[in-house]
Amino acid sequence: MANGQDVLTLWYIGKPMKKLLSISPLSAIVCIQLVCISLTMPFDVFARETTESQLKSAKGRFEVRLEKSVMIPMRDGTRLSTDLYFPIGGDKQLPTILVRDPYNKNRGRAKTPAQETYFFASHGYVVAKQDSRGKYESEGIYSPPHGHEATDGYDTVDWLSKQAWSNGKVGTTGCSYPGETQMLQAPLMHPNLAAMIPQGAGGVIGAANGKYNYWAGFKGGVLDHRAGMSWYATAGIKYSLKPPPGLSDEEVRQIRDFYEPNAIHVPEMDWDKLMWHLPLVDVMKEAGAPPNDWTKLVTAEFGDPWWHEEMGFYDGTEEFNVPALHMSSFYDLSVDDTAFAFNYFRDKSVSKRSADNQFLILAPTEHCGWDDATEHTTVGELDMGDTRKDWNGIYLQWFEHWLKDIDNGITGMPKVQYFVMGLNQWRSAAAWPLPEIDYQNFYLHSDGSANSVFGSGVLSKIKPTDEAPDLFTYDPGNPVPSIGGARDLPGARDQAEIEARDDVLVYTTKELDRGIEVTGPITLILYVSSTAKDTDFTAKLIDVYPDGRAYNVQDGILRVRYREGFTKKVWMEEGNTYRIELDMSITSRYFQPGHKIRLQVSSSNFPNFERNLNTGGNNFDESEWVIAENTIHHSDIYPSHLILPVIPEG
Repeated sequence: MANGQDVLTLWYIGKPMKKLLSISPLSAIVCIQLVCISLTMPFDVFARETTESQLKSAKGRFEVRLEKSVMIPMRDGTRLSTDLYFPIGGDKQLPTILVRDPYNKNRGRAKTPAQETYFFASHGYVVAKQDSRGKYESEGIYSPPHGHEATDGYDTVDWLSKQAWSNGKVGTTGCSYPGETQMLQAPLMHPNLAAMIPQGAGGVIGAANGKYNYWAGFKGGVLDHRAGMSWYATAGIKYSLKPPPGLSDEEVRQIRDFYEPNAIHVPEMDWDKLMWHLPLVDVMKEAGAPPNDWTKLVTAEFGDPWWHEEMGFYDGTEEFNVPALHMSSFYDLSVDDTAFAFNYFRDKSVSKRSADNQFLILAPTEHCGWDDATEHTTVGELDMGDTRKDWNGIYLQWFEHWLKDIDNGITGMPKVQYFVMGLNQWRSAAAWPLPEIDYQNFYLHSDGSANSVFGSGVLSKIKPTDEAPDLFTYDPGNPVPSIGGARDLPGARDQAEIEARDDVLVYTTKELDRGIEVTGPITLILYVSSTAKDTDFTAKLIDVYPDGRAYNVQDGILRVRYREGFTKKVWMEEGNTYRIELDMSITSRYFQPGHKIRLQVSSSNFPNFERNLNTGGNNFDESEWVIAENTIHHSDIYPSHLILPVIPEG
């Protein structure tokens, strides 16, 4: 067809579709099962599982026309390549749904209903899928992960809203990086940005909540090691070979097929070997990776303006004016930041319309994995039961309301929807954290030998008196391996291998006579000593089954030099005891009768997080380490304790 336009038909398949590509912590692919509902379906659909009748109403009524590689100009003249998907026979003026993606927009061209491009277009939207600046077909140089995404998103919304076929309203969607691009442009408050669905996108929060939890960067002051390295070496490449600037759209289309996307050869990289490489700052050189911003990432101090001004992370000054449906999952590395964003957008909104229309959905899955839900959704090694919702119905009604002015009841859904693991039920609430939370202290006890699951560690509500502290040796040459969580080997996984180690302290309650629901933020207060100037402390919350299986629920880490704030470094002195607070993120977990609640404490979780070399130096430029003798105190003076957000029965 002329002008680079193809006509594609969205066909019907009468059962849930598997995604074409799997979603990992490093991917950013929003793949939606082909499910939809009647435009007039009542609101109570959101409280039910997907039914067979809903699964069979999959096809939108429009066929789809694709206009390839439209070059949209940004304010500095750089043009970003954008595919436009049009519903054939739709209204003359249509709303637009924008997805901005650094991972090759051409993936959306596959003739399958598993793509959000064809799904939304078949329901009467223009869908714009765009390569980020410097990526694939787009012009420019790729900046650090979020460098130009805010202004490029704003300029793209501006261009889309002014087209003759536009009704002036633009919505955005996408998970992971395409979710973060939405978050980044939101504070610029383009008047035509009518609604957002940012998914798995809490990583942009940065300094706004005081945690400095930068995605592919740091958590608790510790480098997000394995995920960050592999992302920067592959997806974070700065340069690519492209056609010369200044060509017309038609000239660009004529030569696109002769250019391999990105035209960059990325060498094979053995990350199982590279993750051990020291010094950390040189790992990209060791890997032979193309140019990227890894060096700046690992050397920038917290509080450096670079994080906000160039990386684009929030700094606490943002304001908003857009309804947003925030989505994440409990085994996502930034689920707590997504929950924070839900409140932050509401509290910093400049209009009542925006403040009153912030919503939050928290699934039990791994990163961007809720669309994979089945009757037996497996997360890691654990069956979470039936976690399904009519996700497409929710997405469609959200955009129908905000982009088509259809009063379909979507804004009457609960402000918060969350899945209680263990009970395996969806629940709803008016706020997060839940106002009825009873924060309960569970104190650490032992006779001084809580080392491993075979030790004497106990977790109870009784305050300790005079008890011997627990000591363990942290050797950076033999770190505790990462099993389960939100990164390497993600999800819920049996901790038997971890808990057999002497450098892991294990504290366990008695069998529970009654079930306990833990829903909300988890905090661990530790009183610690060390022979090192600086070290890390790690923790995991565990659900122990009657047969002995022990599944990780949530985890946390803190570099002790940052115990007084992440923009201040304070070293330890041998012989002194220090109070530290570990943020262990959020969860919703029901510990069933007969189960036990367990806490693991150690000083490493590798390769999910970098090893602290214990020298008190920069860590990123060092190749030698010091073995640390670390101590956890639990006594009347030093009452180390876990704080759990318990939901009262009834």
